[in-house]
Amino acid sequence: MHIAIDARIISTSTGRYVERLIHYLEIIDRTNHYTILVPTKDKDFYRPTNPNFKIKTIDIPNYSLKEQTEFKDILDELNPDLVHFAMPQQPVLYKGKKVTTFHDLTLIRTYNSDKNWFVFHAKQLVSRCVFKRVARTNQHIFTPSKFTRDELIKFARIPESKVTVTYEAADVFPDKLVPYKHPFSKFILYVGQQSDYKNIKRLGDAHQQLLKTHPDLGLILVGKKNDAIRSNEAYFESKGYKNILFTDFIPDQQRDWLYTHAAAYIFPSLMEGFGLPGLEAMGYGAPVVSSNATCLPEVYGDAAHYFDPRSVDDMARAIDEVLTDEILRRRLIGNGYAQLGRYSWERMAKQTLAVYRQAFVDKSN
Repeated sequence: MHIAIDARIISTSTGRYVERLIHYLEIIDRTNHYTILVPTKDKDFYRPTNPNFKIKTIDIPNYSLKEQTEFKDILDELNPDLVHFAMPQQPVLYKGKKVTTFHDLTLIRTYNSDKNWFVFHAKQLVSRCVFKRVARTNQHIFTPSKFTRDELIKFARIPESKVTVTYEAADVFPDKLVPYKHPFSKFILYVGQQSDYKNIKRLGDAHQQLLKTHPDLGLILVGKKNDAIRSNEAYFESKGYKNILFTDFIPDQQRDWLYTHAAAYIFPSLMEGFGLPGLEAMGYGAPVVSSNATCLPEVYGDAAHYFDPRSVDDMARAIDEVLTDEILRRRLIGNGYAQLGRYSWERMAKQTLAVYRQAFVDKSN
């Protein structure tokens, strides 16, 4: 087969999925040929080591008119046997064989207040139609959790047999840590985007409650500053909150150092498709305190201490228990290492390759 992989998101946080997929496909597949589609700015982000893999640069923005016109023309000219879209945004009129990964349905289930209200809701309306069409016209769909699979099946009304759950994994590099200077003797940590559904304002509220009994406790929020993060900063400043640090972008080696030194990793999200940062935290020995929403109990199992993400009091309660109960901390850390071992990027790549082969011989389209 000649397989094209739409990896336009390769350098984003979600793009970790497609980068790891390609990495392991290079190792396990010496038969098929691949064209990896990336933006020009990312042409050196990933460099093939398998001669059957090559890079093609395309500068087609997500959710754009060009995506529906020029991207389709590029794929028609490339004429692959199969296209894997790593996100649901794609040219809906493309007629070739295709498979798609739905990471979650947050775009159509949530609203981000840092966005233009009219533009965002118009985008949601269009996306609902596109997502349904994509789910129904693709040969096969991948999701990173059973929760996302079940949500998509219900939303798009597609058969369960059309969806394969390919759990993600987390990489740990304890020999590549670089210290990050911060002012706290003890801190809790969050890593990732800070859109409204990530629930960071309530995390800040809970942290301020904890200062009553843990006066030196810091809250470190790791993520490249954008409008959503600046909104959270403004909220905390308006409330006069103390001991909160926004790092802006930092290298992975410093992020991972913070994982190893955190008193706890907190994941307050209202909705997730998988929840990769929590697994990363487990790999570096951080006890995880997590929202009990959506897929998170499925992914973290007994390796996290859970709370109701809509209750600031319950969030503060769960964090305090992990900070003060040494037996609970040790159990979570041990369970975290075991939970991480249940996931494998290589297994995910093998499952994906098996679906590629089945989709190629599928006569239905």
